Amino acid sequence: MCSPVEFHMEVIPAIDLRHGVCVRLFQGDYDKEEVFHDSPSAVAQRWQACGAGLIHVVDLDGAAGGGLVNKDGILDVMSVEGVRVEVGGGIRTKADADWLFEHDAERIVLGTVAVEDPPLVMDLVRAYPGAIVVSLDARDGWITTRGWLVGTRVSVTELCLRMREAGVSRFVYTDVRRDGTLTEPNFAAIERLARSTDVPVVAAGGFSSLEHLRLLRDTGAAGAILGKALYTGSIDLAEAISLYGGIDAQA
Repeated sequence: MCSPVEFHMEVIPAIDLRHGVCVRLFQGDYDKEEVFHDSPSAVAQRWQACGAGLIHVVDLDGAAGGGLVNKDGILDVMSVEGVRVEVGGGIRTKADADWLFEHDAERIVLGTVAVEDPPLVMDLVRAYPGAIVVSLDARDGWITTRGWLVGTRVSVTELCLRMREAGVSRFVYTDVRRDGTLTEPNFAAIERLARSTDVPVVAAGGFSSLEHLRLLRDTGAAGAILGKALYTGSIDLAEAISLYGGIDAQA
């Protein structure tokens, strides 16, 4: 009798940059910021030593204002040998996307432009096939944009469908109300989304225990992005990767 094949997810540590340092926000509130480290590369080395295959970097200043702001911090992370990086936050022009890929970003994560400039998303999909991710950042089921500061009447389902048709390679789903709270992810919403599309869905927001990763595995999600739980020690990254990670980000 064959043994069952163990299911692995991507377990991806996050580095959120604001004013050049590593921070975490509470529910995306820029007035509720906690600084965790002043060296992005030091944090990247720490996550790499834990076995991380990919690091999720967010330019929070760029997300709020538009346009990449923390280029030095992004390059600092990329300077760590062997680190593979996906970058999001404020990427609203092809020039910024090109700059990231020229500096060896593996993937980029688009948010606001998925709502405001779909033709740009399609252009980038054609230019960088397999490397374009769309972030579905939701508050009460509705997409938020511009660093989660602007609400829309576009539903998660609607944007997911549009972007799948545009050819994006994967989605990141974040329940804004759970982000940075260390409560628990919105498992019901994650499962609805993951099972409604054949595009991989990675979840973010609210993770605070290994049990949450076990529960996420049952939703059909392709992985988890972990932020504050790693900085506070609520989740040990090496243990999380050992138990639930291990899939190559290219898969």
